[in-house]
Amino acid sequence: MKNKLVILFVLWALLLFMGAAGSEIKVGDDAHGTRKYKDFEKPQVCGISCHTDIYQQWTQAMMSQAYTHHWDEIEYFKLAVPHAEKDPIVAGVKAGCNGCHSPIAFLAGDTPPPEPGKNSRANESVSCDVCHTVTGFKGEVPHNFNFISEPGKTKYGPREGVKSPSHVTKKSDFLGTADFCGVCHNEKSSYGVWVKSTHLEWQAGPYAEEGVKCHDCHMTYAPGIPAAMAKSYPDIRQHLFHGAHDPGKIAGTVELRMHPDIREAEPGDKIKFTVVLFNQKTGHKFPTGSVEDRIVWLHVEAKDSSGKVYHLPVDKKGFAGEEYTIAGDALAYQDMGIALDKPGFAGVRREEVPMGDRIFRMPYFDPQGRMTIQQWNTKTLGVDYRFGPRETKIETFTFTLPDDTAPGFFTVTAVLNYRKLVKPVADFLKVPADETEIVRVNSHSTGIEVFD
Repeated sequence: MKNKLVILFVLWALLLFMGAAGSEIKVGDDAHGTRKYKDFEKPQVCGISCHTDIYQQWTQAMMSQAYTHHWDEIEYFKLAVPHAEKDPIVAGVKAGCNGCHSPIAFLAGDTPPPEPGKNSRANESVSCDVCHTVTGFKGEVPHNFNFISEPGKTKYGPREGVKSPSHVTKKSDFLGTADFCGVCHNEKSSYGVWVKSTHLEWQAGPYAEEGVKCHDCHMTYAPGIPAAMAKSYPDIRQHLFHGAHDPGKIAGTVELRMHPDIREAEPGDKIKFTVVLFNQKTGHKFPTGSVEDRIVWLHVEAKDSSGKVYHLPVDKKGFAGEEYTIAGDALAYQDMGIALDKPGFAGVRREEVPMGDRIFRMPYFDPQGRMTIQQWNTKTLGVDYRFGPRETKIETFTFTLPDDTAPGFFTVTAVLNYRKLVKPVADFLKVPADETEIVRVNSHSTGIEVFD
């Protein structure tokens, strides 16, 4: 009898354990299809009569366009989905891209969702109810949408004791942490490589030590009213989320100054111009996020007193992988041919930047060792030649004055440029031109006097 009771107790405990395990909220890839669209409020419900100002900010932010933005649409439907259907190693990206780009579509198991032109609920992208019903993350490191989603009447915010006629409001400490951002702003590829690590870059840098977090730059405080019937507060988080797609945010990120080693010269003389670049603005690396897309480069040119223009290529430093940081005419991105059914695809030009300019990037390589624009197909990473937080880089440009240099003042200008997407890829895939517009990060001019 005693043995039977022990067995019954063990079975009862096991059933309890299995029930608890079965009710545990799933995250990441396991959360696919565990919710329904109707579980989440439409953003218009939040914004039309109550959180009107915050809603209007969101409608202009990339959070509201994470699924509908033209490059994201092209990359997903032209490259990611067909590639996932051909290669089992990367098959997970067919659903997984939307774990961050359209979380409600992912959680509803709508894979692939309708294209943005169909105007489905997937178009809500990263909506109000997605963020304000996240209660934490599961695992040691926030990444690959491992957030815990608990949609319902309870909405989580930054304050205690807030009353709302339409929902229950609870204070969430997690909502105000950098880990909250990290669940989507850290990403591992199908090969286990960190292809997005903005949160990790911040965590390893000086701003994290000082307590400056993502929100302090991308969701700044300002006085205001968070909702129509709420009282005024001095510290309302602005829902601007301005970053890589905002020219105003990019401008001035890196300071630069240039100086020559001599101030007077004659034709035939060799002069070294030194450019000092300081990342004084970002709490993570620059560029960050979709580093396979982004390109930042330093262009230096001179003009003599007659108006003749000279291009100055950067002096090589000789470090491993430097060839990827100096603009050339190499081809890359051959693995696009897999998704596009183009066997033996030769690729497109690696960048459309004046030859010899210095590029600040980290190249991504596919399983065949070719540079790739497809983060999901990244097996290895190249040299990381980006700007760390508060990092200073020094570049030199050695130039011999041509014999026909006009006497007078010889002006030299250094310009740091930024593009959201490398132009040859954009042109090949017919991405709208605004994705490759050049944003001037900063510039500086100096000069020397040239004598006969």
